Amino acid sequence: MDVGSMQNRLKRALSALLLCLAMSGAQAAAEDGQRLVKSFIDDVTSMSARFEQTLVDADDNIIEEASGSLEILRPGRFRWSYEDPYEQLLIADGLNVWSYDADLAQVTVKPQAEVLGNTPALLLGGAGDVLSEFELVESFTDRDTVWVRLAPLGEDSGFSSVDLGFTDEQLSRMIFIDSLGQSTLIALFDVGVNQAINEQRFAFTPPPDADLVGTPLSANKIDH
Repeated sequence: MDVGSMQNRLKRALSALLLCLAMSGAQAAAEDGQRLVKSFIDDVTSMSARFEQTLVDADDNIIEEASGSLEILRPGRFRWSYEDPYEQLLIADGLNVWSYDADLAQVTVKPQAEVLGNTPALLLGGAGDVLSEFELVESFTDRDTVWVRLAPLGEDSGFSSVDLGFTDEQLSRMIFIDSLGQSTLIALFDVGVNQAINEQRFAFTPPPDADLVGTPLSANKIDH
């Protein structure tokens, strides 16, 4: 065998080895990502954190920046409180989703099942079967954060993908890409998992001076 043939054979063997290693790494990343998402859904019963949120348009221009705090109590309840640059409160109480804009003195309420559907919010407050509403697209590791990309199975969610980032086994980043190509980037800080949260944090009574838009569902109506 001449030197040229030997070099070509070595190149082919090396390429095959690198391809196998890449495929093995991709499979391991996918399995790790799937495990992290499943653990977040199945094992996390409550979560609290501070957040910083950035809205970016399809041309990568920053439209809006905001910050606040969030609390989750599964199944079906979350409290998303914007503090800067404006005060706004979003509460899911298990039946309804309440949105309170303090500046406008307006409360909007809608049935929770209608609002959440297969949106990213369902991943935060949903129960164990929530993953049936999403498809695992890919998973990869970038700078010590394992990213998992999910896509809603339905076409009416308004979102094309949801990226969840896990650092040290804990949810630390989220990216929601809507059907218009806008991205919502959320960074989480001071995350607390499975700590006691008062259930009254997820109850909401409209302030007397606020306009109410919509009719809330009640447990009595659901039962009957």
